[in-house]
Amino acid sequence: MLSNRLNFLLLVICGTIVWVNCVGNTELEDFRETKKIPAVPVETNTTHKEKRNDEDIISYFQPEQVHISFGDDPLTIVVTWSTKNDTNGSIVEYGIDGLIAKKHGTSTLFVDGGYLHNFQYIHRVVLDNLRPLETYLYHCGSDNGWSNEFWFKTVNPEENWSPHLAVYGDMGNKNAQSLPRLQQETQNNVYDAIIHVGDFAYDMATQNGRVGDEFMKQIEPVAAYVPYMTVPGNHEEKYNFSHYKARFSMPGGHESLMYSFNMGPAHFIGFTTEAYYFIEYGLKQVILQYEWLENDLKEATKPENRAKRPWIITFGHRPMYCSNADKDDCTFHSTLVRVGLPIFKW
Repeated sequence: MLSNRLNFLLLVICGTIVWVNCVGNTELEDFRETKKIPAVPVETNTTHKEKRNDEDIISYFQPEQVHISFGDDPLTIVVTWSTKNDTNGSIVEYGIDGLIAKKHGTSTLFVDGGYLHNFQYIHRVVLDNLRPLETYLYHCGSDNGWSNEFWFKTVNPEENWSPHLAVYGDMGNKNAQSLPRLQQETQNNVYDAIIHVGDFAYDMATQNGRVGDEFMKQIEPVAAYVPYMTVPGNHEEKYNFSHYKARFSMPGGHESLMYSFNMGPAHFIGFTTEAYYFIEYGLKQVILQYEWLENDLKEATKPENRAKRPWIITFGHRPMYCSNADKDDCTFHSTLVRVGLPIFKW
């Protein structure tokens, strides 16, 4: 049955690629709740002055780092991009038969925590009430400059089909061996979504955020065409995960740290495993994530919802179970992901 089948393309850190077809038992009775971390709001310096050369002013208004993600339902897409200067407008023009519709959004000033305090404006526009199984053209920007034209295909909101996903983690911008294949197969409409389970760019905050900028440009040929769903890894920790929180736009309103979405016969849950390892940022996120996940699982496991979507798939950066025995964090610390911090008695 299609409703019991999912197709995944797993891309390993060094570029090894395998296909996995998963056919699961739909009679699962028990689900353990893992915990999720609340994020600290990204600190922005709203008084920061723009220090740009006049000769380069056009390029500083030009959109870059374009990527899309699912919104609060399968037929909502969030378009996110960056500009160096404030464009006084965040616009997406889009449509099935040309760029005939227009949506306005918001922009937020993001200041890197490094000594240069490099800054940029992150723009977000929500495209809702889209039609299923249609290909939409779009570009983003403002009257000061527009991006190239991209496209995306909306998914089937029903449950009786088999999604195709690429799932991977630990991809930097210097040795991204899987990126050419990802780019090619994205253009061939192979994927319905991408799931990147943490560790981006190595690291986004490196060189005062320039490495993060280059990485986001590198993945644009993939992420501007197919929903690019993410969770943070340990390499995003700098400045309390500020680059990750600012650059990505996951559903749910929890700074992209915890969210869920439905696709085909599956309910997907993304959460941050890093709350258990960087407790110097506080324990509030651990508590918030646990409560959120408990409520999400209660809703997903209601009989009427489980009948429609028998698969519940969680993803985070650190595994819950490992087969190795080398005593690194995959073996030892993974117990924190399974059972939580010992100071809590759930």
